[in-house]
Amino acid sequence: MKKLLAMAVTAAFTVSMLAGCGQSAETTDASAQETTQETETEAADEETAGTADAASEDTAERTTFTVGFDAEFPPYGYMDENGEYTGFDLELAQEVCDRNGWELVKQPIDWDSKDMELSSGAIDCIWNGFTMNGREDAYTFSVPYVDNSQVFVVAADSGITVFDDLAGKNVGVQKDSSALAALEGDAAELAATFGNLTQYSDYNTAFMDLEQGAIDALAIDVGVADYQIASRGEGFVKLSENLASEQYGIGFKLGNVELKDQVEKTLLEMADDGTFGKIAEKYGLSDSVCLGK
Repeated sequence: MKKLLAMAVTAAFTVSMLAGCGQSAETTDASAQETTQETETEAADEETAGTADAASEDTAERTTFTVGFDAEFPPYGYMDENGEYTGFDLELAQEVCDRNGWELVKQPIDWDSKDMELSSGAIDCIWNGFTMNGREDAYTFSVPYVDNSQVFVVAADSGITVFDDLAGKNVGVQKDSSALAALEGDAAELAATFGNLTQYSDYNTAFMDLEQGAIDALAIDVGVADYQIASRGEGFVKLSENLASEQYGIGFKLGNVELKDQVEKTLLEMADDGTFGKIAEKYGLSDSVCLGK
């Protein structure tokens, strides 16, 4: 009897110990889980704070500002007769750099490769008659600074005066341009009437083909059209009807708000003190700019 009683007591004690161990393990697991969650939360907070601090430090410690641009897109960016890169956008960028103590790096890019150049960090922004419309979700844009339209340029003696006259004609356009986007989008029905649509890497080559009669019309930004017509004489005219309308902005890598804000702040100061307007007037763009109006 005593033996049986001893066995029962031992069994009860064992069950009690096992129950206690189970509760202890559950408590330990819960405590560990809470600790892990707290650590992850603290790490996330530190990462967010670190990103903000890094962005601030990037602007505060910046010494250079690299602008990506199409070197054959006058009057916004091009090479002058002295072999120097200049243009409306590049002069604006230079003034922004002067006021912030940065060195301007002018980086000509292949327009087809602009996104790769920006995402890789090879350039800090795309500043060269860059259309904002339809790209708002792909870049962090400054406020718009130019109201722009897409137009058709034809030879003055071509007999082409309205859109209907473009039926069966050979029309040129720059690759990955706003004019091409319009012809593939809202104006697709018009483009379907063309005899052919030729895409060019730059507008200088397209204008040479227009001069030689290889194409009958060229779809192009109005600012570039005005510059090209003025520089080439009386041989070209614009059709009176616009193909599309848009606005230009400075395009930064998506999320790079810190740098965008600093450049935009300086640009607005330039508009307020009249510097922006003087540069626009120099390039014949006073009627096109919208900043400060």
